[in-house]
Amino acid sequence: MALDLVLAVTEDGADDVRLDEHARLLREEFLDLDLTAVPATDGPAPQGTRGDLAATAGALALTVPGLDVLRGVVLLVHDWLSRAVDQRVARTVTVELAGDRIELTGASGELQQQLVDAWLRRHATATE
Repeated sequence: MALDLVLAVTEDGADDVRLDEHARLLREEFLDLDLTAVPATDGPAPQGTRGDLAATAGALALTVPGLDVLRGVVLLVHDWLSRAVDQRVARTVTVELAGDRIELTGASGELQQQLVDAWLRRHATATE
């Protein structure tokens, strides 16, 4: 079952140009997973998502073939955030699936992992 996602990069103090640049860099990361992410503003918001996230600068639309790839996307985003050159700047990627959002940061920690696992479980049971 294909899953439509919207991902949006935010960064404290960043303008739209910088957010779109971050989205472009994140998009390049998805090519390693053989996934094609497109700027979300290039078309209508994916079905089941709130259009407000898709209309923001730094947003990408992405379709994944299933839950295993969704987990890989979340891990990739977390890894990408943790490799940020300037860790003093707060950067977040919001991932939305079927109206349910989770905010990912580059921070490591048990609490964030628990939140990610719970979010993924919600979608695992919703697609069974």
